[in-house]
Amino acid sequence: MITFFLQMRRTLRVLWSLFKDDETRGIAGVTAVLLLSGTLFYAHVEHFTYLDALYFSFTTLTTIGYGDIYPVTAAGKIFTMTYSVVGLGVMGSFLAVVVKKLGQLDRRK
Repeated sequence: MITFFLQMRRTLRVLWSLFKDDETRGIAGVTAVLLLSGTLFYAHVEHFTYLDALYFSFTTLTTIGYGDIYPVTAAGKIFTMTYSVVGLGVMGSFLAVVVKKLGQLDRRK
């Protein structure tokens, strides 16, 4: 159990150090805005609860897509197609920045 907490502490330190960089904070901010905009859209247009809208936005952006919740309106379907394409680029950029920063941290040691 102690090992688990020590590993969690190390992981949180690494994540915290990642967000000291402007590039990482910028792409994380864009990701957060994208999640928020999707959540608000699905809550108002598709009449999802805010939790369901956030869940759907997250699963769409991460390409998990369980299929348990889906848009039914034409506007929702069109938005989702655009949202998926934009989201793939943003999520790919976010992951690329995080991996790059982790590699830099690893080389410093």
